[in-house]
Amino acid sequence: MKIKQFIIVCFLSLFIQGHTLPLNTSSRDNNLEMGNPSNATATISAHDNFLITKTQFALSYNSSKGEPNWVSWHLSKAWKGDAKRCNCFSSDKTIPANLYKTTKNDYAHTGFDRGHLCPSEDRDANEEDNKATFLMSNMIPQSPHLNRITWVALETYCRKLIDAGDELYIIAGGYGSGGIGESGELSNSIADKINVPAHCWKIVVILPEGNNDLKRINNATRIIAVDMPNNQAVNEFKWEHYRVTVDEIENITGYNFLNKIPKSIQEHIESKKDQLQIN
Repeated sequence: MKIKQFIIVCFLSLFIQGHTLPLNTSSRDNNLEMGNPSNATATISAHDNFLITKTQFALSYNSSKGEPNWVSWHLSKAWKGDAKRCNCFSSDKTIPANLYKTTKNDYAHTGFDRGHLCPSEDRDANEEDNKATFLMSNMIPQSPHLNRITWVALETYCRKLIDAGDELYIIAGGYGSGGIGESGELSNSIADKINVPAHCWKIVVILPEGNNDLKRINNATRIIAVDMPNNQAVNEFKWEHYRVTVDEIENITGYNFLNKIPKSIQEHIESKKDQLQIN
């Protein structure tokens, strides 16, 4: 090696040692890290609380309602990429044969959107991840103004949080019957099979990126919980208007959220309503 080349190599080596590039600490963590709120099980007899676990998310499927009771997922930069939205709605073949499988056509001409719970943009690292979000087991009927305006605004806010260095644990679902879609009339079901929820809810646990997430949750951990009406007037207010406590959603749904967190911390953070000013 020539002397000039040797000097350059030595200089670069010293420079790199003194200027270590920051590492991306993002990881793909357990979608059920915060708990299984309805104690769903993967047994055929649990037809209205059937547990389905995928790489991309976990859910409790309700065959009588033709929709998930809830969907739970982890979100960090490790789940993000540049895969295109596939728009490939399809039935979930992992649902047992004795349970009703919702089809994409069940929503046609109903006035309601096929509303993602785990969003497409939360799973765009690759085509396989994105495709999973278009399974009908991840959908509930949502009014267009909820799905396309107010609900998506919260989804966008969540992705801004991970861009800023946080990781999130999110769980979402609906409750009740009776929503108002584009027809302007109250609908309790569509296709005579699928329940139209009266309200849609979401719970977001926010942590700085790191490891041992359950152990890092304390009384100061920020939790966002929302309860939004499933109608065309929902967009009269921004998403933050609909913030509630986790306790309120538990009282309505009967679920036990965040049940892997130590009881004393769980009780504290579930009783607080997020008050952070949203720009």
